[in-house]
Amino acid sequence: MRTSYDIIIRPIVTENSMMQTAERKYTFEVHRDANKTQVRKAVEEVFGVKVEKVNTLNVRGKLKRMGKNQGYTRSWKKAIVKLTADSKTIEFFEGM
Repeated sequence: MRTSYDIIIRPIVTENSMMQTAERKYTFEVHRDANKTQVRKAVEEVFGVKVEKVNTLNVRGKLKRMGKNQGYTRSWKKAIVKLTADSKTIEFFEGM
């Protein structure tokens, strides 16, 4: 059994994800086997907010080369979480 801290790996801080915070959408890297229900419960437990909607997508690894050698970066799962209108914001993203 995974804990909420095992499901949420890290927040994604990019220019696009920071623009989405105005729409109350926050982006996280999550465990590859986590489903939408588990992500919803983990975000609500860790940050103390109410989640309206969760979108997940699998990000495939990119092909990278160093001279003759080539390989792939790791594949990972991304979750975009939308909060309800009456929920408080996630304070981690406020200082960015």
